[in-house]
Amino acid sequence: MKRREFLTSVVALGVASSLPTAQADVINGGQPWNPGDINTPPAPPRQGGLQYFTQHEFDTVAIIAERFIPADELSLGGKEAGCATFIDRQLAGDYGNAVALYRLGRFVKGTPQQGPQSPLTPAQRYRQGLAALDSATRAQFGKDFIALDQQQQERILHAMEADRYDLGPQVETKVLFELLLQNVREGFLADPIYGGNKDMTSWKMIGFPGARYDFRDLLAKKGQKLNIIPTSLIDNTL
Repeated sequence: MKRREFLTSVVALGVASSLPTAQADVINGGQPWNPGDINTPPAPPRQGGLQYFTQHEFDTVAIIAERFIPADELSLGGKEAGCATFIDRQLAGDYGNAVALYRLGRFVKGTPQQGPQSPLTPAQRYRQGLAALDSATRAQFGKDFIALDQQQQERILHAMEADRYDLGPQVETKVLFELLLQNVREGFLADPIYGGNKDMTSWKMIGFPGARYDFRDLLAKKGQKLNIIPTSLIDNTL
């Protein structure tokens, strides 16, 4: 880079850093990012038992997953497919602890396109958000969320999606809803080795072949319905 270009870049950065952020909410806190040993691969998912959720939290997320993905003739529902198990294991690991995110602060609430700006990890968002959800439904109905009937649960989730259900000052309702929806989708479609997608139900529904080595034996079968039986990473680790 030429000296003049370098000086121009420095001046531009100085001007940008001095500009005020309009109507910005500043949140202090968070933890510094610690990447750890980048040469060490992540540990394989642990099997059996709850890793992060309490039983009540697990049951609540399972019901929410079933409301998002109800069972039908095409596949299992979100509950039976194991979406809550997938989320529980993810929250107990690097994803739940936000190890790949900068968390030293300062945190400035940005536009929706910039994503969540918060010192909270996904695991903390779940713990705080699920407790707030139960508090809100107890205030409205005298019951926890999982004790409500299906129509009441669906109305609350629709209201959360539209950001019209108050979960208190500490919880961003729409952010929590979108986090739940994203993680349920991931659990429904991920490889079964991570706890969800039981019996590869979603892969069978959409015709995804899974973790197959190659497809050389099928290349000549153009225009034919292949009916490939999906293969999980579980099958490749035996």
